[in-house]
Amino acid sequence: MTSLAGTGPTSRTSFKRVLAGSMAGAVLEWYDFAIYGILAATVLGPLFFPGDNEIAKLLLALATQGLGFVARPLGGIVFGHLGDKFGRKPMLFTTFIILGSATALIGLLPTYDDIGIWATVMLVVLRMIQGFALGGEFGAAVLMVSEYGEPRRRGFWASWPQAGAPLGTILATVMVTVIAFLFPGDAFDEWGWRVAFLFAIPLLIVGFWIRRSVEESPVFRAAQAKAAQRATTTERSSILAALSRPRPVLHGLGMRLGENIAFYIYTVFVIAYATTSFGYARGDVIMAVTFASLFQFIGMIAGGHWSDRVGRKPAMLVPAVVLIVWAPVFFWLVQLESLPMLWIGVCVGAFFHGMLAGTEAGWITELFPTRHRYAGASLVFQGSSIIAGAPAPFIAVWLIDRFGVATVVGYLVLTMAITIVAVATSRETRGADLDAVE
Repeated sequence: MTSLAGTGPTSRTSFKRVLAGSMAGAVLEWYDFAIYGILAATVLGPLFFPGDNEIAKLLLALATQGLGFVARPLGGIVFGHLGDKFGRKPMLFTTFIILGSATALIGLLPTYDDIGIWATVMLVVLRMIQGFALGGEFGAAVLMVSEYGEPRRRGFWASWPQAGAPLGTILATVMVTVIAFLFPGDAFDEWGWRVAFLFAIPLLIVGFWIRRSVEESPVFRAAQAKAAQRATTTERSSILAALSRPRPVLHGLGMRLGENIAFYIYTVFVIAYATTSFGYARGDVIMAVTFASLFQFIGMIAGGHWSDRVGRKPAMLVPAVVLIVWAPVFFWLVQLESLPMLWIGVCVGAFFHGMLAGTEAGWITELFPTRHRYAGASLVFQGSSIIAGAPAPFIAVWLIDRFGVATVVGYLVLTMAITIVAVATSRETRGADLDAVE
């Protein structure tokens, strides 16, 4: 049996801690982001944004949600550099604490009626802090698992932190549903919503307890030891080092382009499209999207496992091609105005998106050498949130309003085709020795 990084029971125990700690952080970070997204339109807009225009308040609340995406690349740059210099473990703790604390503080904010514009300012600042911390947290979680895990099963293990996204979304939806049931009507709008944000505190405590005994990545320790043995060393920003060899970064961004856009079309845009264009009940669509997160989770784990058997490239190319074929089918199913057909469309799309996204975690890790792996992976993971994820729902809404649904299908197909080209022209990395990647 191939061992984990290192040997013996201690290494296996350490890996279990790393995996549990990384999953706890991934679930927390996406719970935090999902909670804001769920409550932005219904609660936060009226409470934190002044004015009588309801549409303006909704747009401002959603724009504040987008600020989290803007801050993510900055967090990836800062923590990516620090993580390559000082280690993965300190960043794993720092970003986790910042993210959970910012979320909990949102639950304690006074509203606009209490202190005026300062309530709005504080909400915006905390949202930016959330995004900044998330930008560094995700890279640390994926790298710790990837650098600890045995090479022959790295794709499978790396997919688990990636799968924290659908689990966090499910947890957020369940939490809001339970709170709304326990505190119906005005009670939820006045103070019940705060419980959803304050739930970050027990999640933070549990995650901190799990991560307290996590050891530093053995691959990073080995790289540091080699660097210490060199006669001369030149300090250089790991961000600049990653950008000086841009091919892996460009391949990663190209791959993430179609994957990110597909995710937001199938989970965010579909809610507005189905409810406004075809009269679906909003709750029914949200329930379909939430249930589809389970299929996405299964797809991520299955994709990571499959990539260890057939290779990273085939495991990404197959679901990417399926998603191109599925794009027109998905919109046709929505237009049937049948809730079961909508569920099929969203769940199938989520599953194959999961297969694509689950494989990319191990592949992106293997693209970069240890000395700037954190920085390079963060540039890919978080840079794509600006160029692909954040604008995708807005672009889709604009396209369908101006030119019709066929252009949104074309948008999905074109961006997924770019993903296919990026993957096809990249190198196969399955089983790569992370110590030897140059």
